Amino acid sequence: MNKTYNILVTGCGGDIGQSIGKILKSDKFFKSVIGCDMNDEHAGKFIFDICEKIPACRAENYFEVLEGIVKKYAIDIILPVSEPELRFFTERKISSQISGKPLITANLKAMEIGFDKLKTAQFLKTENLIYPETTLISEVLQPKLPMILKDRTGSGSKALFLVKDFEEFEFYKKKYPGYILQQYLENANEEYTCGLFRDAKGNIRILNYKRKLMGGFSGYGLVVENKQIDDLLYQIAKKIDLRGSINVQLRLTEKGPMVFEINPRFSSTVMFRHMMGFKDVIWSIQDVLGSGIDNYTPPPAGKKFYKGFYEYID
Repeated sequence: MNKTYNILVTGCGGDIGQSIGKILKSDKFFKSVIGCDMNDEHAGKFIFDICEKIPACRAENYFEVLEGIVKKYAIDIILPVSEPELRFFTERKISSQISGKPLITANLKAMEIGFDKLKTAQFLKTENLIYPETTLISEVLQPKLPMILKDRTGSGSKALFLVKDFEEFEFYKKKYPGYILQQYLENANEEYTCGLFRDAKGNIRILNYKRKLMGGFSGYGLVVENKQIDDLLYQIAKKIDLRGSINVQLRLTEKGPMVFEINPRFSSTVMFRHMMGFKDVIWSIQDVLGSGIDNYTPPPAGKKFYKGFYEYID
């Protein structure tokens, strides 16, 4: 990139937004890094040049306020981070630009598949890839317990339950008829989160690590090399015609690596990945601008990351 840009990051109050803000602020090609969020009580103001408050994406004046921010700060690029916004854009088939300014997101097909866990399983099945059995709980009569119950379109582990017996199954079936039941995958110690990036020319880049969760976030990760996982990710990237960056979660099973979720957005580990050379935020911007992506040297297997915390006083 030979010129400098003004970039807007939505969802700047969350952990992913703030990590992306730090990445962009450290890059010489961004003249100003502006953030916006529904909430104004967050640490983003210590990271971004300016933070603006914006209504929820489904509010009537959302686009009006967003376009006002774009005009006010002469924004060149918009990078949406908030998952509700990304889902909202996906529903409305918005994936390339707003107000004539390029959006930095994964391609629409990746978002449509990834934001619906039932569609994710159906996609894997259709493409003859290993997949966990996944069905709407309302359509199940005799479940193969234990199974995992999760929100079909939700994120994170808040709405996730282990259904151990038929009594629990009957209870959840009445309470959450729109949820999905998914095959319970054992070997919790073999869970992997995989960064997967592909540009417009078809260049694919991968970073796999075994992780441990802390409070719902990846608190520790170990970079691994695994040809089976790499081969699977290459197939997924090609079959969804990926452009941009997504996050694939899987477990190693007796059948091989089995994907249980595809998150079509930047990961909460985006900063760790950037520090290891997997600079998917920068590559995504470079690719959309057509400037060519920087070279990549994968980190060695055995490289570790640890989640820390930082406090601010105003």
